[in-house]
Amino acid sequence: MEQFEIFKKRINNLINIDLNLYKENQMLRRITSLMKRNGFDSFEEYYAHLETDRSLLDQFIDYLTINVSEFFRNPSQWEVLQKDILPSIITKLNRPLNIWSSACSTGEEPYSLAMLLTKFYRLEEINILATDIDTVAIEKAKKGIYDEKAISKVPIEFLDRFFENYHKSYKIKDEIKNTVRFERIDLLKDPFPKHMDLILCRNVIIYFTSEAKDMIYTKFYNSLNDNGILFVGSTEQILTPEKYSFKPVKTFFYTKYER
Repeated sequence: MEQFEIFKKRINNLINIDLNLYKENQMLRRITSLMKRNGFDSFEEYYAHLETDRSLLDQFIDYLTINVSEFFRNPSQWEVLQKDILPSIITKLNRPLNIWSSACSTGEEPYSLAMLLTKFYRLEEINILATDIDTVAIEKAKKGIYDEKAISKVPIEFLDRFFENYHKSYKIKDEIKNTVRFERIDLLKDPFPKHMDLILCRNVIIYFTSEAKDMIYTKFYNSLNDNGILFVGSTEQILTPEKYSFKPVKTFFYTKYER
């Protein structure tokens, strides 16, 4: 579809996001749906307004980057992380972990991890890098205010200790906020941080093409320390982990080994 091809090129120039690295049919459906919801009948008309209307552009980026999250999403995986993965890593290292939440959306994942780590470390020893492509989502994450649905899976011990009521919502206390550092990173284009012991990348890889996945998994390999762990989403098991020099240690958890 020629109009959509032109639209993708213009979007890349405007916001530096290459839509060619996302699954074509899936992305076309999502963008067409959003375009029509906003009352536009053509990609040309839609782009013209995206170029001049910052709020419309922010909505587009937020929708494009699939910001769906909640605290302790897929609780059984967090249980494996707590009981098996973290103790195994911690016993090997005589220092706090270097951790990266690589598609953090509005902050539920890194804050969940910070709370969980209080079972192993003092608060001042916890330091998590949390990144996302969407700067609007990052600003929401920094504020740390969530509705009742988002916090529905938070264990009561954490809810009582680390949240406070805030205008019919819930706000993360500063002691947890201070353990997380938020930055913008585009997984498809930007350099990755180095020397990570644990990387979380959950429920985002599914939207990328095979070529983009290959690139990202290779960059994750280079980002991890030896024996570091990659934690992926419930729909994102790596079918051939050895292709990237990973091996499974538990379902959804992969360890790096030397090539």
